[in-house]
Amino acid sequence: MINATLARRIVSVPGMDEFIRVKVGKVGGRYVASPLARGAGAIMSLVRADGYIEIPGSSQGIQESSEVAVHLLRDAEEIDNAVVAIGSHDLALDLLGSLLSGKYPGMSLSSTHVGSMGGIMAMRRGEAHIAGVHLLDEETGEYNVPYVKRYLDSKDYALVNLVHREQGLIVAPGNPKGIQGISDLVKPGVSFVNRQRGAGTRILLDLELKKLGISEDQISGYEHEEYTHMGVAASVANSVADVGLGIRSAARALGLDFVPVAWERYDLLMTKEFLHSSLMDKLLSIISSSEFKGQVESLGGYDLSQSGQVVWQG
Repeated sequence: MINATLARRIVSVPGMDEFIRVKVGKVGGRYVASPLARGAGAIMSLVRADGYIEIPGSSQGIQESSEVAVHLLRDAEEIDNAVVAIGSHDLALDLLGSLLSGKYPGMSLSSTHVGSMGGIMAMRRGEAHIAGVHLLDEETGEYNVPYVKRYLDSKDYALVNLVHREQGLIVAPGNPKGIQGISDLVKPGVSFVNRQRGAGTRILLDLELKKLGISEDQISGYEHEEYTHMGVAASVANSVADVGLGIRSAARALGLDFVPVAWERYDLLMTKEFLHSSLMDKLLSIISSSEFKGQVESLGGYDLSQSGQVVWQG
């Protein structure tokens, strides 16, 4: 067992003991535990888990940044070699983690999807090595840098590009509701699936709605939230919703149609200290490899012309 800082709040139902699977990594000399998905269908959490924490039936949950006791399911040495990524989700990040473990046995990428703003807050609290971010600033039209300057002591941080990617409206095959753009989200009979607050995709949507003069209460399903692009695509594939905003690769993975909206820059935020670490050197060796680029390009909807480049330093 080890003590760790909880990266995200956990809500629990009183009266029932719960055992929550977590990913664990070591950041700045302390362990950080990130909760994995719960539920009968969350089978991959059995594979991904580094350990679990107990929540007694007398509790209603555990607050973010609380100290928790983790029962480890892996060797502590493997935990110490994990790169902790907290922030926005992208399929390229999943591939990066898989290739990292394959090329450097004993290393892993401990990834938790809390949205871009959640990643910035995790970096501010010192709970992550890297954070995936894709935040469009309304005033400057620039990605990520204005938010780093706004919420962090920017002189200590850097941004490394992972990918440029295409965002758009994910719809059922054949586009039966005739969705052609953001303005069609207000059509009668069209149900939408959104991303969680703080996600870069949610911020992009809200900016597009503002341009068109559309309010959120005009959209059926605006309050229906998913935490990943694949979650949005799965909702459309299973007819839970007619449309959702997400990346082309998620639509393609599930055989869905896609209506382009914008290209965006998806960066990895980190401290300048971590940028020059041996762990980051290993990550960059994967990002710059032809194997990684080939696998990402095969997903569709990506531009890797800046992958691995330091696009900004404070």
